[in-house]
Amino acid sequence: MKRLVYLFVPWIVSALIGCANTTATRTPASIGYQKSGKASYYAMKYHGRKTASGERLNQEAHTAAHRELPFGTMVNVTNVKNGKSVLVRINDRGPFVKGRIIDLTRSAFSSIGNLESGLIDIKMVVVK
Repeated sequence: MKRLVYLFVPWIVSALIGCANTTATRTPASIGYQKSGKASYYAMKYHGRKTASGERLNQEAHTAAHRELPFGTMVNVTNVKNGKSVLVRINDRGPFVKGRIIDLTRSAFSSIGNLESGLIDIKMVVVK
């Protein structure tokens, strides 16, 4: 029995130390959470299709897809090259292409960047 206790003590101690982290960190759903990366936009073939939240994708609305943020989260997306920003609501999952952090509707994308570029460098901030 003692041998069993000695086998589990290091594991228990390391688990407790890991739980004792007192540093406040922002999770992706926290107001003020920020991330920089690439943004893309939906192709027209997705217009009218159901999103992961069950809504129909409307290319004229300012909505977006994100892998982790809860549906309904409001995110300010800023084009780092020209400083233009757009407020979008998360209603879908994606993008699933490596290196991209958010997919915008065509309307949202075109308000901060040129559709011909296809991708833009952005900074996103959760605002609500």
